[in-house]
Amino acid sequence: MSPLLAYDTKRSVAAATTLHKKADRPNLFIKIPGTKEGNPAIEEAIAAGVAINVTLLFSQDHYLASADAYMRGLEQRIAAGLSPDVRSVASVFLSRWDGTTMEKVPEQLRDKLGIAIGQQVYKAYRDILASDRWQRLANFGARPQRLLFASTGTKDPKASDVLYIAALAAPNTINTMPEKTLLAFGDHGRLAGTLPRDGGDYETVLADFRKAGIDLEQLAADLQSNGAKSFDESWQNLLSAIESKGKELQTVS
Repeated sequence: MSPLLAYDTKRSVAAATTLHKKADRPNLFIKIPGTKEGNPAIEEAIAAGVAINVTLLFSQDHYLASADAYMRGLEQRIAAGLSPDVRSVASVFLSRWDGTTMEKVPEQLRDKLGIAIGQQVYKAYRDILASDRWQRLANFGARPQRLLFASTGTKDPKASDVLYIAALAAPNTINTMPEKTLLAFGDHGRLAGTLPRDGGDYETVLADFRKAGIDLEQLAADLQSNGAKSFDESWQNLLSAIESKGKELQTVS
């Protein structure tokens, strides 16, 4: 689905339901960015029974908004007498935080922001699962919107190539590490434990970044906006390649 639909709620819902119907596969997730305009589309798509991968989440606020949209969609289904067993994942992007700030902060803070954001979001995820609202949905048969850690390939050549893997190992989460990172972790990665329920020391780290002059809220907004633009460029390149290949095949035939 075109990333530009992230800013068009009605067209996002229409495209998601059309793709879902055409594919006719229970394990297919349609991507909808968790933008201001995307969240209503997530709610309506879930209400329509479409499994959604909420993408382009960068902060706790982004995650909470997408989780709320997911639960609203499930609540619509319950009110209509429908099954709330409609799946979703919430994809939170991490390494771009460090890629953007590594040259702007003191050396001791380098490569710590992405992990801190992941820890903060994980606590929010566990808080939602423990909430009365979610417990009610679960009693009706709803499944948790699984937290997914994305963009977990290390950007900094000075840092560990498995930086975001061991630090964010947590039950009932997903880490979509790139193949290079996966192989590196298989070769020399080690787990010392799992992410604690409360997220660990992320508050101290985030406070240190604010003291260093990083506006975390503005940066989250910029990362999401730039991410949508990057996705759209990739989408347009794909369409151009398909069109070019189609013309070549027509010429051959």
